[in-house]
Amino acid sequence: MTATAPTVEAARAWFPSLASGFAYLENAGGSQLPGCVIEAMTRFMRESYVQTGAGYPASDRATETASAAHAFCEQLMGAEDKGRVVLGASTTQLCHMLAGCYSRLLQPGDEVVVSVANHEANAGPWAMLERFGIVVKWWGVDPDTGLSDPAALQALLTERTKIVAFPHTSNLLGDVADVPALTRMVHDAGARVVVDGVAFASHGFMEVAAWDVDFYVFSTYKVYGPHMAALYGRHDAWAELQGPNHFFIPHDEVPRKFELGCLSYEACAGLVELGEYLQFLAGRTAMDRETVRLATARMREFEAPLIARLFDVLESKPGVRVLGPGRTGRVPTVSFLSPRTPSPDVAAHVNREAIGIRHGHMYSYRLCEAVRIPTDTGVVRVSAVHTNTVEEIDRLAAALNPVL
Repeated sequence: MTATAPTVEAARAWFPSLASGFAYLENAGGSQLPGCVIEAMTRFMRESYVQTGAGYPASDRATETASAAHAFCEQLMGAEDKGRVVLGASTTQLCHMLAGCYSRLLQPGDEVVVSVANHEANAGPWAMLERFGIVVKWWGVDPDTGLSDPAALQALLTERTKIVAFPHTSNLLGDVADVPALTRMVHDAGARVVVDGVAFASHGFMEVAAWDVDFYVFSTYKVYGPHMAALYGRHDAWAELQGPNHFFIPHDEVPRKFELGCLSYEACAGLVELGEYLQFLAGRTAMDRETVRLATARMREFEAPLIARLFDVLESKPGVRVLGPGRTGRVPTVSFLSPRTPSPDVAAHVNREAIGIRHGHMYSYRLCEAVRIPTDTGVVRVSAVHTNTVEEIDRLAAALNPVL
């Protein structure tokens, strides 16, 4: 990609926590932070920790930081000039905010289609609309693989359908949905899409404008940034909603009308500085869409051998059930079940070997029910990112041998 392509080892050097030797293989729950992000947050709290909009120098810096964080997310997501990004505390909070806005717009008898494969962040808020007389339909999954059939979605769409909420990637299955095709299908029915991109964003190139999605949300703390989330919405999609912020804030003042209270400005500072790391991955000195494209391509390049090695390990274990697709067409988030050892015991054994994985329903409670997995014990999940190494997967394999 460039004459001075970075290595995995060089990328790892940007992350102070990785120097400990602990193998972080639970990145779908939250990725580690580059040092530049940590330093930017510390610097902001030391020099500019004040309220925005007051007119003095520190306040001006805080105002500029918040504005830059919105612009960075719009660039990262590929918003172009088709929409704006609203920032919030989490994907769950932003989806609840959005569903609350639609509760005042939709009418009894209108229909909302919700994917069973969703993380609960993009399911529960829409299911709650039933209290307003909205009809909630569930787009189911294959009980063996957990995967969703687009034809089953098509059968659910009617002239009363107003919203379809689905994940780009399941944080339990690691699959990758065809977002443009699903969006066209939903738009042809006259409805809007709300896409949960949390489990995709740390691995793939977001192109929200090109995909023509109405709303797309991801958590920045799972994409090498601080605890925050970003919700993109098309201009026309925002315009039809009444934001929940104070009555005196103008209806068309987006994003402010949809951001209750203050943002975490120190998190905004860290988020902006993430661009420095993306430039390193891309081998460039400018922060633009080409840098984002090259950086995410580099991430996928580093992840490919991790997926291959992990599947080699799991496929060699008799009776182990791997959820979702095979080793292609997926991200390195892999959930499995052992016929020999309960999921909590597998995770506990591995964690004692200085390797972080986890067990549970992964907030995909409805999906676990649909594929006949006990929600109290759930699956074992291994979720790698580009800063993991094949050596760490080999360490995981050695730790799994006694229990699988």
